[in-house]
Amino acid sequence: MSRDNLSASPSSYSALLRQCIRHRDLRHGRALHRHLSNLPPSPHLSNSLISLYSKCGDLPAALSVFDSLPPSGRDLVSWSALVSAFARNGLPEEAVSAFVSMLGSGFRPNEYCFSALIQACASDPLFVATGRTAFGFVMKTGFFNSDACVGAALIDLFSKAAGDLGSARRVFDEMSEKNVVVWTLMITRYAQFGFAEEAVRLFVDMGLRGFMPDSFTMSGVTSACAELGSLDLARQLHSWAVRSGVADDVCVGCSLVDMYSKCSSDSIERARRVFDAMPTHNVMSWTAIVSAYVRAGGRDREAIAMYVAMLEWGAPNHFTLSSVLKACAGLADPSAAEQVYAHAVKLGFASADHVGNAFVAAYAKSGRVEEARKAFELLLEKNLIAYNTMVDGYARGSDSEAAFDMFLEIECGASAFTYASLLSAAASVGAMGKGQQIHARVLKTGFDADLCVTNALVSMYSRCGDIEDATRIFDATGVGERNVITWTSMITGLAKHGHGRRALDVFKEMVGAGANPNEVTYVAVLSACSHAGLIEEAKAHFASMRGKHGIAPRMEHYACMVDVLGRAGELSEAVALIEGMPFMADALVWRTLLGACGVWGEVGLGERAAKQVLELEPGDMAARVLMSNLYAKAGRFEGVAEIRRRMRQRGLNKEAGCSWVEVGGAVHRFFVGDTTHGRVREIYAKLEELMHEIKALGYVPETGLVMHEVEGEEMKERCLMQHSEKIAVAFGLISTAAPRPIRVFKNLRVCGDCHAAMKLISVATGREIVVRDSNRFHHFKGGDCSCGDYW
Repeated sequence: MSRDNLSASPSSYSALLRQCIRHRDLRHGRALHRHLSNLPPSPHLSNSLISLYSKCGDLPAALSVFDSLPPSGRDLVSWSALVSAFARNGLPEEAVSAFVSMLGSGFRPNEYCFSALIQACASDPLFVATGRTAFGFVMKTGFFNSDACVGAALIDLFSKAAGDLGSARRVFDEMSEKNVVVWTLMITRYAQFGFAEEAVRLFVDMGLRGFMPDSFTMSGVTSACAELGSLDLARQLHSWAVRSGVADDVCVGCSLVDMYSKCSSDSIERARRVFDAMPTHNVMSWTAIVSAYVRAGGRDREAIAMYVAMLEWGAPNHFTLSSVLKACAGLADPSAAEQVYAHAVKLGFASADHVGNAFVAAYAKSGRVEEARKAFELLLEKNLIAYNTMVDGYARGSDSEAAFDMFLEIECGASAFTYASLLSAAASVGAMGKGQQIHARVLKTGFDADLCVTNALVSMYSRCGDIEDATRIFDATGVGERNVITWTSMITGLAKHGHGRRALDVFKEMVGAGANPNEVTYVAVLSACSHAGLIEEAKAHFASMRGKHGIAPRMEHYACMVDVLGRAGELSEAVALIEGMPFMADALVWRTLLGACGVWGEVGLGERAAKQVLELEPGDMAARVLMSNLYAKAGRFEGVAEIRRRMRQRGLNKEAGCSWVEVGGAVHRFFVGDTTHGRVREIYAKLEELMHEIKALGYVPETGLVMHEVEGEEMKERCLMQHSEKIAVAFGLISTAAPRPIRVFKNLRVCGDCHAAMKLISVATGREIVVRDSNRFHHFKGGDCSCGDYW
């Protein structure tokens, strides 16, 4: 028409503008605006232009059109379009001002103008009071039930801005006319605010009232289902989506993928089938499936594979990159993370907070904390997530001092996760003093009410050797407030401290309270049975895993059962259990059997177990040490010599033992034969004194356990005396006063000689000695150990 120099009528321009508004087509809309300059002024067309520009995000152009209208040319639609433009662009103050100016110009607002005003107030909590005033105005003028858009705006005002879902629901219930949009809005708000069950009930009610949910409704209710974690409900919703024809919608498909991945880690295959069945994909659907694999746990390689496949389809966004970086972190593969981050830099997403944070986390979780710190320093804006990532990274690396230093740098306010990570850092090195300081800060800041922090406190006190304080924290938490982590932390702590019966009582209480145990809980329960020598109880709990709770035993559970049977001397039954496993036993299982053989002196079976371990893990030192000790115990010193010879050939060295003790808020570390401490003369003088005293009590050094090439019994005794845990105990004795227990922590299992010595030292000094080794706690008191001489 334009090429033929034909002029269009105002009605034609109006129709074209409506199409531009519907499709958010700003380019053609501007072209039409230029042509309109040749026509006489038309309030109707000007109003359409205001709406076009505001909906397309060009507020200055919308204001320019409004200002170009003479006051006499502005009608109610013009003013409504202006209020709506401000509302749409998040400018509530300007929207309210325009509404007041409209009233001053003599116009009486209609339902659409009220809806725009209330939407503007809903965008900012500071304008809730103004919105409530508008609500009163609506009720007074009788527009509440004139159109569903008014009720929808009020629902948003009360729920989104005021956080008052009760008032939002009352508005919903009072509406005489509801459409699908209103139902969907209420369902979505319930889901967003954590009222998942109410959202699902409302969805069911919607169907019963004859309304047909659309794709937006489905997205809202699937989000609620994901929050509930109900796989049965997920299947029903999926079936309904297929029957109603909305399953092919890409947004619904994304929601279904997300729903399945959040309902159960075992549902990732269902999520993948939904993804594969989608007729079209966009960046959201690819991101959903990548995130689903990451969330599933142990499926990080598939997440990266999907990311690679996505690159053949098109470009990722910052959310995709963040998810795939999490997969790299899960694999502890910093080189892959570096490649992904390079891609993020190329695409211009490197400055996004969550991409940078995920890159820092990839380094931190790979144990490369220094690189993580460098990546952290390069972040343009360091938010709390970034700080928490670094604190957690230092905690994972048992660098509690660095974790606390990072905590002191936080300027944006610590969160519950920060305190939980700090408590974990303190627990990792047994720094109870630091842990107690953090506990005091937790109480001061009010985070003691947070369950994540409570769980961390239970774990911290337990891992630092104070099981009674851990119990007090646990008992102070209401039964209804505890989650599976709370229960499991307490059971694990009691088991590690040798309180098997108490651990099983807590498990019984857990099940009685309706809490569902998970795989980790059962590892703790079976460990408790092992530490307490409860063989029949262990068998019963092992059988109930699948029968009562649908949990298939994993490698760790079989290792626990081998430990239980080994402790009881039922080595033949342990071997039968291993041979009957539904999968190949790993080094952990065989190493556990080897440890039991060492206790019972079963050299032949021990050799078989050691051979299996070394075939699976040729560089394993623990198996060689255990086998050497077994040979020495049996008097087969040629076997000990052969192990040492092979170790020399392979260039293998026993990992250096390191023990530490916290005194005066500082952690003091000691290695074998350590002479670097400032009080070294006092420490060794105390050691000589202790050796003299415990020999008088019957101590005989187990020189056969010495792995080094040393000539003479006297030199071997000297080597045993200089073990790191003995040095740490001596330092604890000269640095602390009775009756305070001495708490020592060691990176390896405590050796048999040190174990025997500690029992007698507790008699000679009258002090309780608590040693946490790599396997459990040993409470030495009055010549006995809580482990019952089995560890």
